[in-house]
Amino acid sequence: MGEPTRLLLIRHGETAWNAEHRIQGQLDIPLSTRGVWQANRLAERLAREPIDALYVSDLARATLTARPLADALGLEPILEPRLRERSFGVFEGFTVEQIATRWPEAFVAWRGRDPAWAMDKGESGQQFIDRVLAALAEAVQAHGGRSVAVVAHGGTLDVVYRAAQRLAWDAPRKHVMINAAINRMHARALPLELELVAWGDVAHLADDGAARDDSHA
Repeated sequence: MGEPTRLLLIRHGETAWNAEHRIQGQLDIPLSTRGVWQANRLAERLAREPIDALYVSDLARATLTARPLADALGLEPILEPRLRERSFGVFEGFTVEQIATRWPEAFVAWRGRDPAWAMDKGESGQQFIDRVLAALAEAVQAHGGRSVAVVAHGGTLDVVYRAAQRLAWDAPRKHVMINAAINRMHARALPLELELVAWGDVAHLADDGAARDDSHA
């Protein structure tokens, strides 16, 4: 079958809205000062790693995280809109507490994690899953047996982790999606097969204090 493709899955650096637990979804929010520092440390950590391709969500918080890494590796990022965070529709721009108050029924439905359900003007869990895994499968197929870095979002990484671990959409989440952490998998396509290797490596962020996981952004 040949060698698997080696995946490095990276959540973007922190934004001010991450720190506020505010839903970003597909709103284009830049990195905070802390997020810029995380992106630079990530690039330093991976500068000498043999990475053959760099796939990036086209939202600013992902492209700004990927830019120092791309420069360090001498790669041109491949922008892939299907790697965007889930579209949260009317929830975007609000904190979790504000959503619970303003749309109580929709909040309960969201927390129920029915993959067919979508908030107003947003996308369902299943639509999100399908587009993320399709984009990843194409990247794996295009770079079979090589090393691919992917810079995306907490929700995007959650989809990939669940696929690798065969976790249902509504299964309790015990894994974390930390800003600028390095997560590793082996992959084959087609069909897409994923194997978890290591998750949540933040050794390069040792001076960053407590890591945060706000996975809706």
